[in-house]
Amino acid sequence: MSFQIMIEPIGQGIEVRDGQTVLDACLRAGVWLPHACGHGVCGTCKVQVLEGECDHGDSSNFALMDFERDEGKILACCAMAQGDIVIEADIDEDPDAQFMPLEDFDAEVVEARMLTPTIRGLWLRTQRPVPFQAGQYVMLHVPGVEGARAFSIANSPQDDLIELHIRRVPNGRATGWLHDELQQGQRVRFTAPNGRFFVRKSAGVPMIFVAGGSGLSSPKSMVLDLLAEGCTLPITLIQGARNREELYFHELFEALADRHPNFTYVPVLSDIAPDDDWRGARGFAHEALKAHFANDFRGHKAYLCGPPPMTEACIATLMQGRLFERDIYTEKFFTAADAASAAPRSPLFKAL
Repeated sequence: MSFQIMIEPIGQGIEVRDGQTVLDACLRAGVWLPHACGHGVCGTCKVQVLEGECDHGDSSNFALMDFERDEGKILACCAMAQGDIVIEADIDEDPDAQFMPLEDFDAEVVEARMLTPTIRGLWLRTQRPVPFQAGQYVMLHVPGVEGARAFSIANSPQDDLIELHIRRVPNGRATGWLHDELQQGQRVRFTAPNGRFFVRKSAGVPMIFVAGGSGLSSPKSMVLDLLAEGCTLPITLIQGARNREELYFHELFEALADRHPNFTYVPVLSDIAPDDDWRGARGFAHEALKAHFANDFRGHKAYLCGPPPMTEACIATLMQGRLFERDIYTEKFFTAADAASAAPRSPLFKAL
């Protein structure tokens, strides 16, 4: 059984299967709706139902209040149509966004190795190319775990393999399996591409990337994509880590900085002994950011990806240095513990 969804204000009709969420139907039909967590927690995918009825599914009472339900609002990531419906959504098109319809992929693990004591790298080969824009993510299905898990794509769109960086979450069943059970030669399933974290290339201004922990995935993809396309604008990557063991792919970025005069790499360590012979920056990512640019970020666009405390500190630093909201883009990590609290958070990226 299937129903029809009419999407306003674009006036496009699509088909939705019985039991399929409104968001999934839209994405697979090539219609982008704002969304983030995908689990009814953040409220980013809230839309208005103008006609028809929906089952709210697992929508959080915090993300979708009772009075909003009474007004006909739904969370598209959880809601399922109970007949033909008409919805009104905030579809904000960006000239730099490359929207590709969501697809399912089956992949073989061709390489799996530890990148740091807490982050494991996976390299996946699919039978057909995976179209995506640098900065997007996959929704990976983990056996025995309800709901797919989101992981940023770390390779450039020009590469043949899909590269993922998996941070072990304490007591996390999904990341525990991906770290301890999944081996080379096994197969996994995922859907892609997801997300709206991408470089605003048409702006034609210098770019700042700040990454912390496994948040390096998206900036790595973005930087590699820019350099592969021959970008000559100034590109700066600031990579924060606690210590040398947690700082990964730094040799790659140092080599890129040697080959590309427009690319600058600034690694910074926050937990290192005073007598250590580390010659790089010391402290936190936002401190290295402020020092490197002498607290003046005018004329740049900044892309931040990492733990929420790092991201918030960097946002404050950038704004103090006269870079404002319209030029700051974030991707925050969102764990199962965050979801369990059911507290609304924004903007969000779910990585378990």
